Amino acid sequence: MSLAKVIEVIAEGETIEKAMENAASQASKTVKNIKSINCENIQALVENNYVKKYRVNAKVTFVLEN
Repeated sequence: MSLAKVIEVIAEGETIEKAMENAASQASKTVKNIKSINCENIQALVENNYVKKYRVNAKVTFVLEN
């Protein structure tokens, strides 16, 4: 039997996809066996009436080692 754990992270990027990739790559520096990223919330950071960055609240699911 395997056991999974979920942590929540906040990441930014120039696109929504890049923000999600950043969530995975940054989390993988300390967490192993990442299986999925679930984006809970997306925000657009606006500066001078222009979207500068996107921020995602992402749930990272990973399998715990035995």
